[in-house]
Amino acid sequence: MTEENFVDYVKLIVKSGNGGKGSVHLHREKFITKGGPDGGDGGRGGHIIIRANPNLWTLYPFKFKRHFDAGHGGDGSKSRSSGAQGEDLYIDVPMGTVVKNSKSDIVIFEVVEPNQEFILLEGGKGGLGNWNFRSSTNQTPRYAQQGIPGEELKITMELKVLADVGLVGFPNAGKSTLLASLTAAKPKIADYEFTTLKPNLGIVPYREFQSFVMADIPGIIQGASNGKGLGHYFLRHIERNSVLLFLIPADVSDVKNTFEILMNELKTFNPELMDKDYIVALTKCDLLDNELNKEYSKELNEYFKNINYCMISAVEQSGLVELKDLIWKSLNKPHE
Repeated sequence: MTEENFVDYVKLIVKSGNGGKGSVHLHREKFITKGGPDGGDGGRGGHIIIRANPNLWTLYPFKFKRHFDAGHGGDGSKSRSSGAQGEDLYIDVPMGTVVKNSKSDIVIFEVVEPNQEFILLEGGKGGLGNWNFRSSTNQTPRYAQQGIPGEELKITMELKVLADVGLVGFPNAGKSTLLASLTAAKPKIADYEFTTLKPNLGIVPYREFQSFVMADIPGIIQGASNGKGLGHYFLRHIERNSVLLFLIPADVSDVKNTFEILMNELKTFNPELMDKDYIVALTKCDLLDNELNKEYSKELNEYFKNINYCMISAVEQSGLVELKDLIWKSLNKPHE
């Protein structure tokens, strides 16, 4: 999946189908000149249904089509024949999609399970035919109901990437390089900040043919929780990750302060993120000599006493096996 094809925010206009009209018909056949009313009911309009598709990873299909209409119900006819129901319109979205009312910004529902379906808008009810209005005092009613019109709604769909592990760090911390080293993904890699503008996903192979999904999320900057930089456009993706992997480059001036800034941004954005499991990895350790390696190991032991951490170099492929072991252990630990 290329960066250009990853779309995680779209606005759509959806409309359910109109109900069909009831029929005004009086029964007529040879030798029966006054057979009475037999007008059938109109069919209901088609529903708008949102359906989770586990094979989709992006909202890209909605980039060029923003209007969706369900089918209209058919009109009733003679012999009490009901009109055909309008064709339901299924809109397939990736798991992790949040559907909101664009006007009120209220969340309508979230799609998180494979093949999960939600009726977003119900089709209009079909009108009753004149057969339904016959009575002892009105044996030949010459009226029927019109169908109820369908509903129209403007919705916003936001995709929150579903991944086992989310990479968290400042720009140019080595997130894309790590993803490329552990998976078959080919994210854009360069030596300037904000190389990654959209999340990238990759499958990390593990022992005994097992695997987990890792997401490379655009870099955090101080103030991102208040919308600075790319802000909320990428922080929402972190909400759906099971484990957060904090990447701190070995060439920063203060490892502990860097970690605290990252944690503060996540806490400000959503305090519930503090309940997630997280791991700290010191990246670019190929830049350190033996003396600095020992010094950093000592500091990390002091700073992260109760936090799983490791020192890695994606370029030299060092520490990656240990890192995968830590991730797998965190993903599969029993929860109370």
